[in-house]
Amino acid sequence: MNLRDELPVDHPLSRVYRVGAALCGLLLLIFGCLGFADSLSSFDTAGQSIAGMSTNGLLSSISVIFGLLLFVAALIGGNVASSVNIAVGVLFVLSGFVHLFLIGRPGNILDFGMTNVIFSFLMGLLVMTFGMYGRVSGGLPHDNPYWRQRHTGTGARSTRAGQGQVSGSPHAQLPRR
Repeated sequence: MNLRDELPVDHPLSRVYRVGAALCGLLLLIFGCLGFADSLSSFDTAGQSIAGMSTNGLLSSISVIFGLLLFVAALIGGNVASSVNIAVGVLFVLSGFVHLFLIGRPGNILDFGMTNVIFSFLMGLLVMTFGMYGRVSGGLPHDNPYWRQRHTGTGARSTRAGQGQVSGSPHAQLPRR
């Protein structure tokens, strides 16, 4: 099964995934580049501040890497952008929890402060929301490819019955667009 088979290239949800990935990637790139412009050392934990958040060279590098990853996902689009958004969002939320416990300890090599933790939680939730939009919901329309994938059994048959396309096989799938 190919990821691109599940969501047509021209499906409107692809724009949501792409725009979300591009906007969040741009925000991370700006933060990372501002850190590089301030020529911070890689493991400095002296409390240098960029845009209200503490940072160092390592955090700037990680921000640029994830910003570029989100931009590449936005260029590819479709399920790739959605899946990358979800994965990056989960990593940001996990990073927020880990760094919440590392604040003020020697293991805080990224120089996270409380504003960084809050930013990590908010960015993670925002990126995950962009990735899950139209993919994870109880009220997906019946023409949504994710709904069709989950309801290949009796639900799909009743939908086809309403369209006059009843199939005798209990395992028949809806035709792909």
